[in-house]
Formats: sequence, structure tokens, C-alpha cells
Amino acid sequence: MALLRVASNCYPCLLDRAKFECDMVFTREEDKKAAVEELLEFMARNKGGVPALMGTEREFIIKRRSGKADPYRELKEESNRVARDLLPQAEEFYEQSPDKIEALIRIASAANSMEFGVKGHDFDNATFGRAFAGTLRESLHADMDELKRRLQSFDKIFYLTDNCGEVIFDLFVIERLEEMGKRVVVGSKSEPIINDVTAQELKSFSEVDVIPTGNVVGTVLEHLSEEASLLLNDSEWLILSKGMGNFETMTEFDQRLKGRLIYILRAKCEPVAAKLAVPRGSLVARAV
Repeated sequence: MALLRVASNCYPCLLDRAKFECDMVFTREEDKKAAVEELLEFMARNKGGVPALMGTEREFIIKRRSGKADPYRELKEESNRVARDLLPQAEEFYEQSPDKIEALIRIASAANSMEFGVKGHDFDNATFGRAFAGTLRESLHADMDELKRRLQSFDKIFYLTDNCGEVIFDLFVIERLEEMGKRVVVGSKSEPIINDVTAQELKSFSEVDVIPTGNVVGTVLEHLSEEASLLLNDSEWLILSKGMGNFETMTEFDQRLKGRLIYILRAKCEPVAAKLAVPRGSLVARAV
């Protein structure tokens, strides 16, 4: 799959999220304006880049200007609380499902709805609870036979996480995979970036085997730790990659992972949906 490049509708999305974040961390209008103008200048100099990496620069700009290392800290904590309250719904859905693998894929993909500041994707912690049960039962774009074959064929899974909140459901999925006899290593961010869960945060509330994967939006080879790089390139490991940032960046090298990579996400924006050939907003589990 060719690398996903920035499209015309990526620019307003990047700017919308910048405004969302500026409103969180700045009180003065002149500070908000300066941060957005710096982002505009960066985008003008880097035409044709990868959306997730443009988003990474946006985060660096806002963190540097605000002096806040983790602008999403409170929202991340709130997302985790919301997800923990909803977890019994996921557990019940799983227990009542006749197809346990499909149920796990649905839980993992539905959880990827927990994302802030994406243009055209309406989400907030307060309302997600009312929609979650229906989300689990939405149409899922997946070749389930191939997904099951891969999950049965591999004993080792490298699970690349995405957002806080969402990760509470990921931990449930991981526990079920381990009960099936799988060895699971989790890859999470090495430091705060947007609302993604960090390896340190994950260690604070779980006992999973977690390693850092870098400080950028998505998964970028030159930013990976040595340990993460070894797992990613080891043919014995199946890669479960959560979220749009990972999808956007991993399309650069996903053909070298062919036969052992599964993207799991909600296609929240038009460029990602078009790349996957699904309607925007779809739940997707795509084997590469």
C-alpha cells in the first residue's frame, strides 16, 4: 500500500485540531494565533507530507509554546474513567457473542472511536457511553476468515496501541488473546503525544509487557526503540496496529510486513477512508 500523503481536506483538519488544543492550553488570543501561524508556516514549507507527521509537528509547536508536556493529560484520565465504566458492556458483548474472535475485533475497532479534534468526527467522553453499545454492532469492513487464520497461525502478537480510553478495551482484548495462549507485547508511545497512551502510563495501571515505540503520531521506523524495531521486523510476530496515525505512517513500509499485519481502526476522515476504500466513519480491520 502506497504511503498516505496529505490531501486538501487534511489541512483544515490539522488546523481544527490545533484550535481545539490551543483552546485547552492558552488563555490569550495572541498565543493561540501565534501557535496556529507557526503551524501554517510549517505546512506551507512541507507540502505533500504525511498527515500524522504534520500532526506531530503541531503537537511539538503547542507543547513548546505552552510549556505543557502533556496538554491532553486531564482528557486522557477522563477517557480512561469513561472506558472503565463502559468495559462491562464490552465484556457482556464478548460473553454473549458466538464468535469470540469477531467480538474481539469489534471491541478493538469500536474503541478507536475515542478520538478528539478530528474534523467531521463528533466525539466527547460524555456522550460516547450512550453510543458504545450500538458502535459494537456497526457494520465492520473485514475479511474475518483471513483475520481468524492469522490469529490462529501466530503465537506472538505485537500490539500497537493508540489512544487513552481506547486502551482500556485493548487491555481486555489482550487478556483474551493471552487466554488463547498468545504471547502479547504492547507498543505504546515513549512520551505524551496527542491523547495517545504512553508506555509509562500503561505500566501504571496494567501488568502487560509494554515497550516504547517513539514520540511521534503513528509508527515511524527512525523513531522506534531498538526493541520495538526488532519485534516489528521479526517474522514470528503478528502486528496488530490500532488507529489512523499508525495506518498513515505504516503505509510507507507495510509491504515488508505483508502476511503479518492487521490494521484496526475507525476511518474517521475522508483521506483514510478513501485509502481503505470504505465509507468515512467505517469500522475497519484490514489484513495486509
